[in-house]
Order: sequence, then structure tokens, then C-alpha cells
Amino acid sequence: MSVLASRAEGIEARIEDGLLILTLNRPEVLNAVTREMTDELRRIADLAETDLEIFAIAITGTGRAFCSGLDVSLLTAAAESGGAAVRRFPDGEPPGMFVHLLACSKPVLCALNGVAAVGGFVLAMMCDLRFAADTASLVPGFSTRGLPAEHGTSWLLPRRIGVARSLDLMWTSRKVGAAEALDLGLVDRVVPAGTELDAIKAYVADLRARCSPRAIAMIKQQVYGHLDLSFGDAVEDSFARAMAGLAHPDIREGARAFVEKRPPHFQPWAGA
Repeated sequence: MSVLASRAEGIEARIEDGLLILTLNRPEVLNAVTREMTDELRRIADLAETDLEIFAIAITGTGRAFCSGLDVSLLTAAAESGGAAVRRFPDGEPPGMFVHLLACSKPVLCALNGVAAVGGFVLAMMCDLRFAADTASLVPGFSTRGLPAEHGTSWLLPRRIGVARSLDLMWTSRKVGAAEALDLGLVDRVVPAGTELDAIKAYVADLRARCSPRAIAMIKQQVYGHLDLSFGDAVEDSFARAMAGLAHPDIREGARAFVEKRPPHFQPWAGA
């Protein structure tokens, strides 16, 4: 699809059976991202949000790394300028890299093919699910560079793996292999190296065959949005969503497909 062709060097985009696959392709620098690449990831994700052909997004890397973080030229400029060269974010938007992926209503899946370090660690954490090669690893890296926990990881990580584990991981900035990452809850599947993208394709194919894209979008919005709500407020919000959606064709189709014992035919989703 030409409208989703990547305009930035270092990113490749293609669509396969409803899955938009974004590949970081700078293997000579372990897929370190430039400012143009982060802007392009945002642009393509925004287009994918309203594209009826796209059910989900997968992000992966080329070579032995998923992503090593920001390109060293950007890090050097930021440090030497005392912050003057740091990218400013639009008003009203959280000032963090890749946080827009949490707001995308379509599933965003990480095919973790190799090491994800510092900014690459952030990118992996901002995906909804992580399918890791058994040779992959994660390195927070903040403390060893004199940095605090950046880009919302201090909020997101404790909610994924707990407070003590988050402190240990970000204090030490140690390398975590795929098996330990699965045990900690940092990744959700571990598969043989080279098959992580195939595992995501199979996962998405199953969702497409059985589940309403609209329902999946609502569930993602609920899960992230309810993290800071009381139980009562979360129940109220869920009830309001259910009542507002009772007339939607997907609910009728889901009930009919169940009664008729056939695969459902849900409507495509073009964003919130």
C-alpha cells in the first residue's frame, strides 16, 4: 500500500494478511533510531489507525538487534547542549518516545529478534505484547548512562512486573535474557530464534478469525485507561461502554455466529 510506504531511511513497512510489519533496518548500528525514524514510526502508526486493511501492527528489527536506542549523534547533542537539543513534544502529549503506541487502538506487537537496549527497551515496553526469540535480551541502560527512568517506564514497568523487580532491573541496568524476561513478565512468549514474527502472524490470524476488531480496540482502551481508576469507576465505565454498544452490528453478529456455530464476520475497525 503506497500510502504506508516508509519515507524514512532505516524503516521498512509492509502489510501481510492484515498485519502491518514495521522493520527497523540499520543493522550496522544495531538499529539505533534517528529523529526521522521516530517521526516516521509515529506517522505510519497514525495512518494504520484508520486503515481498514490493517488489523494489527508488528515492530521488529534486522540482524542481531531489535533496537539499541537513540542514535549516538542525538545522545551526544543532547548531553553537550545541556538539554537544549532535546526534542520537544506537542502540547498536551506526554513527553516520551513511543508513548503514542499505547494510544493506538489496534494491537501493537513486538517481534523481539535481538537485544533491546535503552530506547529500544522503551520501544519494546510500549508495545502491547512481546514475542521474543530465545536469543533475545533486554537492557534498560538508564542508570549506567546517568539517566532517570525515562519515557514513562517508571509508570509502566511496575504495573507489568511489580515495584521491587522494576527497581532491581532499572537500578542495575543488567542484561536480561529471554528466559528470565518471560519469568519476570517482561515478554509474553519465547520462541526459537527466527520464528518470532511467524508466531505473531499466527497470533494475529487467530484474532482476525474469531474476534471483533472493535471489541479488541475497546479492551485495549479499557485496560490502559483503567490502570488509574478505582474499581467502581472501572465497572461504571465498562457498563457504559457495553450499553452504548448494544446496537452495534458486531454484537448481533457475535451472538448469531455462536448460535449458528460458524465463524463470525465482524466489521473492520477504522480507529476510535
